[in-house]
Amino acid sequence: QLRLVESGGGLVQTGGSLTLSCVASGFTLDDYYIGWFRRAPGKGREGVGSISSTGSVIMYADSVKGRFTISRENAKKTIYLRMNGLKPEDSAVYYCARRRSHDTQWYDTTEYDYWGQGTQVTVSS
Repeated sequence: QLRLVESGGGLVQTGGSLTLSCVASGFTLDDYYIGWFRRAPGKGREGVGSISSTGSVIMYADSVKGRFTISRENAKKTIYLRMNGLKPEDSAVYYCARRRSHDTQWYDTTEYDYWGQGTQVTVSS
């Protein structure tokens, strides 16, 4: 059964850090790009970043560039999202997703076919 499971969310103060993990099962992770997205209350799903199958190409949204870092360990079937300098506006449910196609931009949700259940990140001011 194909699954993506996020973990590592929680409550932090402004300026704090968190590392989210996304563990994949049921498919060969090495073959796929993976994206991170987030959804804040009352807002649509927003792309955070994307990492290529080998980790050689990584893209970030302008809103997180310089603060967030995506990495992966294919041998451990895990993708990471390291978040530094967190701000209240980073509060959201964070999701990882498997990218099935490369027809449009990495932040286009239609490019992704499987999603995790999400993990909540709350940044207090």
